Amino acid sequence: MESFRAEAEKLVTSRALGYDQKLRRLAAQAVSALPYPSLSPLCAEALDARVICDMFEGNRPFTPRYVLPDYAKALRNGVAYLELEPPTTLDDALSFLTILYSQVPSVTTYPVYLGDLDALLEPFVPADLPDAELDAKLRRFWIQLDRMLPDAFVHADVGPSDSRMVRAIWRVERSLRQVVPNLTMKVSPDTPDDLIEDAVRTVFETGKPHFVNHPMMLADHGEEYAVVSCYNSLKVRGGAHSLVRLNLKRAVDRHAGGLDAFCEEALPHWVELTAELGEARIRSLVEDQGFFESHFLATEGLIDLDRFSLMFGIFGLAECVNELMAREGLNARYGHDDAANAASWRITHRIAELVAARPLPYCGGGGGFAYLHSQSGIDLDLDATAGTRIPIGDEPGLREHIAACAPHHELFAAGISDIFAVDETVTANPQAMVDVIRGALAVGMRDFTFNVDSNEFIRITGYLVRKSDLVGIEEHGARHSSDYLAATAEINHTVTTRAIKRVIAAELSPHVG
Repeated sequence: MESFRAEAEKLVTSRALGYDQKLRRLAAQAVSALPYPSLSPLCAEALDARVICDMFEGNRPFTPRYVLPDYAKALRNGVAYLELEPPTTLDDALSFLTILYSQVPSVTTYPVYLGDLDALLEPFVPADLPDAELDAKLRRFWIQLDRMLPDAFVHADVGPSDSRMVRAIWRVERSLRQVVPNLTMKVSPDTPDDLIEDAVRTVFETGKPHFVNHPMMLADHGEEYAVVSCYNSLKVRGGAHSLVRLNLKRAVDRHAGGLDAFCEEALPHWVELTAELGEARIRSLVEDQGFFESHFLATEGLIDLDRFSLMFGIFGLAECVNELMAREGLNARYGHDDAANAASWRITHRIAELVAARPLPYCGGGGGFAYLHSQSGIDLDLDATAGTRIPIGDEPGLREHIAACAPHHELFAAGISDIFAVDETVTANPQAMVDVIRGALAVGMRDFTFNVDSNEFIRITGYLVRKSDLVGIEEHGARHSSDYLAATAEINHTVTTRAIKRVIAAELSPHVG
């Protein structure tokens, strides 16, 4: 209680936090003061040692981590709890969604999913509405989103088809250059190249969107899926109860043997303890807190318990592989050498097998099992690389980077991402970036994300911040709650030092004559 009071005192007297930020952090403190769901001694010890991790998201979650409402159904039927009738005009639809967003919970306290906005809004766009008026309406809506939901994990999707609305979204994004919402574009073989190029030009200005492999997502989740928050892929009308993760770096530190023993002896032990942690948090949410019995999103059919699952995350693969290579007497490094890359694929495939064999309650979205997730890291991860990524600053060339990472992507239905920092010369040839995206998705990448190294926007784990917003944050604070996480992440992980890649094939295969 003494430490609880001290932390609360620090929050309420902070000059760098706004009223709303203090309120949300105080609530999080209260949740963390509650007793933890019952765990076995082995699981509790592993959690305390942070070999397994609950993302520091509170002892007793009272809402799912990620909630993906069926906004299309809401627009069709209205929402009785909010006394909202189905909208009939574009202005009404934008107002309807703005109100509904304010009531959608998540681990961040803000909605992590705003819908597939092009598909949701296109039916409300009159054929005779000029582009200038469409942009003006969307611009006002976009400003509202950023000011009312000041968190970079707020996310919307577009694509894979072309439409007036998606083109308007790109125009408004480039004109406003704001953090919220984060964006993902679904890409299929039928997606027009010029639409992808329009999105690439938007990345040049704002760092958004991500590009996601639509056919791969359909195979894992069906037609109704979305990418939310950073790059977490889940079922619409469902979501994720919680996210638990396994620190492979710490797991290998507690293991004395080589690669074979690690895969066959250590991994089953740690996967089971991680699953136990997830199960305890799920049962607490569903059975004790009763979220799905009481929240209007569930009672009105905008979410369905049977479409939720657990996200089972891993991180620290790079450090794990490099340590095992050293124990095997090999001078091989993840991302650079065939032996290390092969070992990494063996480890993730083994984890996928174990996760797919461990049933979990209330996980109908994953067929009764957890979704595997390459977890993109948090600001407190001091000794382990995010997910299955290659360590920052140690990334190889673009082709080698894709070749090393792509074989992991098919395993991670709940999301995986590798961030490519690209030299600014690519802005003179956006079609080259379109070709890279097409190629990366064709060889098996689930998600492709790139930054231009000179951009004001930078990606931290998967979310975006503006560099200027981080200056002086210790003294005067920041409007976006995610900026605080970004500032610590930059100190701990120096995300601005990612290896810069040039997109220019002539340097690899110069023409003669």
